Amino acid sequence: MIRHIASFSLSLTLLAGAALADATADYAEHCADCHGPARLGAIGPALIPQTLGRMRGPNLDKVIADGRPATQMPAFADILSPEQIAALGEYLQTPLAEDPTWDITDIDASRDMVADYQPADAPVFSGDPMNITLVVETGDHHVSVLDGDTFEVLDRFATPFAVHGGPKFSPDGRFVFIMSRDGWVEKYDIWSLQEVGRVRAGVNSRNIAMSHDGKWLAVANYLPRSLTILSTEDLSVARVMPVVAKDGTKSRVSAVYQAPERKSFILALKDAPEIWEVATDPNAEPVYEGFIHSNEKGMVEALASSEGLFARKRIEIAGPLDDFFFTPDYRFLIGADRAGEKAVVVNLTVGREIAELPLPGMPHLGSGISWMRGGHRVMATPHLKEGKLSIIDTDTWTVTDTITTDGPGFFLRSHENTPYFWADVFFGPNKDVMHVIDKATLQIVRTMRPVPGATVAHVEFTRDGSKALVSVWEDDGAVIVYDAVTLEEITRLPMKKPSGKYNVWNKITFSEGTSH
Repeated sequence: MIRHIASFSLSLTLLAGAALADATADYAEHCADCHGPARLGAIGPALIPQTLGRMRGPNLDKVIADGRPATQMPAFADILSPEQIAALGEYLQTPLAEDPTWDITDIDASRDMVADYQPADAPVFSGDPMNITLVVETGDHHVSVLDGDTFEVLDRFATPFAVHGGPKFSPDGRFVFIMSRDGWVEKYDIWSLQEVGRVRAGVNSRNIAMSHDGKWLAVANYLPRSLTILSTEDLSVARVMPVVAKDGTKSRVSAVYQAPERKSFILALKDAPEIWEVATDPNAEPVYEGFIHSNEKGMVEALASSEGLFARKRIEIAGPLDDFFFTPDYRFLIGADRAGEKAVVVNLTVGREIAELPLPGMPHLGSGISWMRGGHRVMATPHLKEGKLSIIDTDTWTVTDTITTDGPGFFLRSHENTPYFWADVFFGPNKDVMHVIDKATLQIVRTMRPVPGATVAHVEFTRDGSKALVSVWEDDGAVIVYDAVTLEEITRLPMKKPSGKYNVWNKITFSEGTSH
């Protein structure tokens, strides 16, 4: 009996090996030209688990069989059998044998600047260039450029596949930079309504951040485990910084953030209990290359110094943190612990943890917002696993209030010129709900259901805060424009899964109520 079982297991192993070999051959014949021989992407996206797992798209076998609308992805149902498609789908979800490399030579080779790009001396449109709102449409991988006064679509341009993280604007609001999940960074000129160029800064990337002076763009990478710093002028590589913890652990970068008050980038490390700060000022004060320790009194021990542009320091913490929120002065950050049960407050100046906050239900601190209430600055955060919002006093670092919502949410938004903040209910049966909440009383003043059954999420305001734009997060979706005072609907703009909206003025001025 045991011999029969062993023989059967061996047969299954041989069959699995044969299927894998056949899938490898099918990939080489049908997929490699567009997606690269190593599955790292070419004109098509990377086909590796780190990318595929985040696309939230249709079933992979269905994509192979039927193709993707509005892309160059063809259908293979008439070429490959269902068994071949299933084997190919399984192969694509197989992890790479080892982490890929992607160095300065690879990045420079990928750089593609638009030959006929012509910069304009002034905006080619008549509207307020500071009241432009970009709408990222992930349904067909485009961005719509909206006039914030008339809501006319001034341009609609193609982006790299699977844009991830918020676009970043130059400090003057003229250029915007957009990043895809597989590391492509696109530069677009809002004044001339033209793409400037694009470059691939990593294989699998998380987000981007703009330096305080607009000269540098940092790209946080999962693969390879690095931080890439690009020149915003021409997308050339300034530096590729391997991310290695003090104990030698190579770490992914969960996210990179701009800290304008500190003239630096802040990095969240995924695989090590450290936070990194990278100077973006060539005249930066000395920092401690690779080391920064806090003793029991919170004093910093200088072990090895360096200074100037891209000098690094690390802050050791008790455990890895994700999803940061910063106070407006960028002195403190709040990060969620990996277990999703608490938040940790870190003083970036002294380089140590100073408080813990009980925040069960996985707080989404990256969507947190802050405002003044009763003489204190407070912040609010949604929770990804619980239907509530937590209100935190950032003077005392205490949770002061909890607002019960109709389900777990993803985004919060407000504006300095409105008495309300808006909270979606992104997960669960009430995903079609949007709450409008009074910032003074913390009472829900209205619960909207703009499109019953559809996911409604992510609010952005016009420059003056008079209008609120809400996404219907569906392939045949829309951006709904509301009067931010009366809360009445003004118009609807058809869009293809508008995942996020970003107003130039609100982002470059770090408007209150905007996540940064």
